[in-house]
Amino acid sequence: MAYKRSALMEQRMAGARERILLAARELVAAGGYRNAPVTAVAAQAGVSTGLIYRHFPSKAELFVEVLNAAVDHEVRIMEGIGAGPGSATQRLQQAVITFVRRALAGPGLAYAFIVEPVDPEVEAERIRGRRRFGDVFRQLVEQGVDNGEFPAQDAELTAACIVGAFTEALVGPTAPSRQPHRDEAALAEAISAFCLRAAGARR
Repeated sequence: MAYKRSALMEQRMAGARERILLAARELVAAGGYRNAPVTAVAAQAGVSTGLIYRHFPSKAELFVEVLNAAVDHEVRIMEGIGAGPGSATQRLQQAVITFVRRALAGPGLAYAFIVEPVDPEVEAERIRGRRRFGDVFRQLVEQGVDNGEFPAQDAELTAACIVGAFTEALVGPTAPSRQPHRDEAALAEAISAFCLRAAGARR
């Protein structure tokens, strides 16, 4: 007969897994991927390294799950803005400003998820995450074209350029060697203004 875990054991395993993910996220936010070796994650989560490898076969797989959870959360926020009230121009502007402000509020995590060198598996997932953001912006551009706010264009290409623009613009402001930005609101506004011009918004 195959061994079957009890409900209590399943609950404990699930709890340990969540602690591991939270610990990894906290360490990455504090100092990037380099600050989160498996031994440090284990110590932060209060578990053994062996238990981590029972849940995640490799450090890369652990980071992929941390990245996906963060991307899921941010995409939900962007989708909420995209489905909200206002013109396509207003929603596109709000989505970019929201992303920029959230990145500046958590620069360590943002830098790790945007540009920090990572394993190929994590980089591949990072690219998929950008495409998910692109889907949100593609829909906004398509809506803007349909209602005459933006000129006719390849909405998918424009969305990819917008995502590339605001993530690249955040590399310096979120880097470990960054200098404090004197006016984060102005930075967010400037980045969003560029993205609106890229879409051809009539402001």
